[in-house]
Amino acid sequence: MDNKKSHVIVLTYPAQGHINPLLQFAKRLASKGLKATLATTYYTVNSIDAPTVGVEPISDGFDEGGFKQASSLDVYLESFKTVGSRTLTELVFKFKASGSPVNCVVYDSMLPWALDVARDLGIYAAAFMTTSASVCSMYWRIDLGLLSLPLKQQTATVSLPGLPPLGCCDLPSFLAEPTSQTAYLEVIMEKFHSLNEDDWVFCNSFEDLEIELVKAMRGKWPLVMVGPMVPSAYLDQQIDGDRAYGASLWKPTSSQCFTWLDTKPPRSVIYVSFGSMGNISAEQVEEIAWGLKASNRPFLWVMKESEKKLPTGFLNSVGETGMVVSWCNQLEVLAHQAIGCFVTHCGWNSTLEGLGLGVPMVCVTERSDQPMNAKFVEDVWKVGVRAKKDEVGIVTREELEKCIRGVMDGENGEEIKRNANKWRELARSAVSVGGSSDMNINEFVVKLLEGKKG
Repeated sequence: MDNKKSHVIVLTYPAQGHINPLLQFAKRLASKGLKATLATTYYTVNSIDAPTVGVEPISDGFDEGGFKQASSLDVYLESFKTVGSRTLTELVFKFKASGSPVNCVVYDSMLPWALDVARDLGIYAAAFMTTSASVCSMYWRIDLGLLSLPLKQQTATVSLPGLPPLGCCDLPSFLAEPTSQTAYLEVIMEKFHSLNEDDWVFCNSFEDLEIELVKAMRGKWPLVMVGPMVPSAYLDQQIDGDRAYGASLWKPTSSQCFTWLDTKPPRSVIYVSFGSMGNISAEQVEEIAWGLKASNRPFLWVMKESEKKLPTGFLNSVGETGMVVSWCNQLEVLAHQAIGCFVTHCGWNSTLEGLGLGVPMVCVTERSDQPMNAKFVEDVWKVGVRAKKDEVGIVTREELEKCIRGVMDGENGEEIKRNANKWRELARSAVSVGGSSDMNINEFVVKLLEGKKG
């Protein structure tokens, strides 16, 4: 196998929820014989540790502090486009000069300008979607003029091919309230407008998971399912020792978590995490805290800056029953036998991890694609329940306690556990040898090994 013909740069948007699946894809490609290099910003490059994948910096124009250094999201994205295009081009030239030419750029769909770079260089371009195919299908329809924005003013429910009926509260916030997320929405729509110009469009999902959509869209759009992009040790074990993504923008406090978890009975612990971008109000933190206490179950809660928002006296009142940490290796926690339930914001990566590890979920959503993911968790895959918000948008302690009991107790809890196990097996088989996602990745690898472009 001549690796000089098949070197892929995988370009990620520099946020934890984007780095994880793109780095995992790079590791998958490396395990199949390609040379894979992850390109990320100077600010995040030192957070990557993946022995089988090369790591190279490119610039977003804010090398000292990344996104936080920019005066606004618009300024950041525009700078990343200008400086990123130039430094990505330089990186490709650098590899060409060193005898390891790049013949494909796989790029995060949040960075649509990478397609122009690849075109200018005469190499393959592949977009990588970090949301579900179902969410992608809505952007695709808007681009074609089959849906118009904002969605929520049109009808009580939105009915679309391959999707369950969606109420206002199920819609991605980008689409229900487009003015609140203008800069991100513009980037997303730019990508969907150029979808057919890519040589491949990959999606971090798997065919069985969104089978109705796969059937409805077959032959109509270019999406190829290659997920779930979860480290191999938890699913198919094709990559030796692959127990973590290999990127952490925060320092985990793992060892104390596991010492504590080891003392708890199987399937007894509630694991609570609202993701790397989570920023919930003090009022919501208080309701979650007292809801967890009322559930009378052990809980492990990941919360950055915990001391600032927890109710006074809360930690003392729960003692050894509860543990609050600032960050941990979520996969290792979800895989632990003591975990019985995952209280999650339903970001797409967390949703795939919950599904892939067979853990029942309670969905406490905030924004973006989370409401739609929660709709699928509750009504399509039936692996959890969605907590309802009150009139001011808060999930009350009583509601949280009810939801926890709903997924951990009684007949409903047993059915959810059975479904969670079923989806875990389907996720595993998708990425195992001969599975649908594995075969889709193999087709891509074979094409690149022919070495036609670049």
